[in-house]
Amino acid sequence: MGETREVCIPLTVSRRMKVKRLKLGVLASGGGTNLQSIIDRCLDGSISAEVVVVISNNSGAGALERARKHGIDALHVSAVTEGNDAAADRRITDEMVSHGVDLVALAGYMKKVGQMLLTTYEGRLLNIHPALLPKFGGKGMYGMRVHEAVIAEGEKESGPTVHIVDDKYDHGPILAQIKVPVLPDDTPETLQKRVLEKEHEIYPMTIQRIAEERL
Repeated sequence: MGETREVCIPLTVSRRMKVKRLKLGVLASGGGTNLQSIIDRCLDGSISAEVVVVISNNSGAGALERARKHGIDALHVSAVTEGNDAAADRRITDEMVSHGVDLVALAGYMKKVGQMLLTTYEGRLLNIHPALLPKFGGKGMYGMRVHEAVIAEGEKESGPTVHIVDDKYDHGPILAQIKVPVLPDDTPETLQKRVLEKEHEIYPMTIQRIAEERL
């Protein structure tokens, strides 16, 4: 089936270095499997962090239910609840600040981040994308569309990318990637499954590197 080539350090907490315990805020729109992987790694001590608030623009997001099961504050905040996008941006920012959030992680958040949040958390906003940026990124490139495009272009490899969020879609500095081979018989669904497995590894890993001040 080919080998997966990982371009990051192992997920470990060094006892010899000073590690900051990060307070995380997560933005999610869907089921929240990446959120769950982060929560699980926080709970088992693999990463020095704690998810303190989860916010979704979708009232029915599975991510909110996952957060509530773990006693994490879970909020639906959108233009619907606040009246417009600017007000929603302000509320999201206020919630992150009031919860003492150090780092904001987007985990399947299907909404462009507002300017207030970008400014307040400049350099401390992360996103995970299911392709090897800068390829297959940008507006409209999300979910299964990404994997369909990768296969249609005949790419030999794909994989997740963690990057800093800026004011453009999938554009900020790249922090980590894992390369996954695209197999001859891959469908968008089979490729998505293998890439998602690596997303669940690389996102907590990158957060830990930030906690250890390696990034």
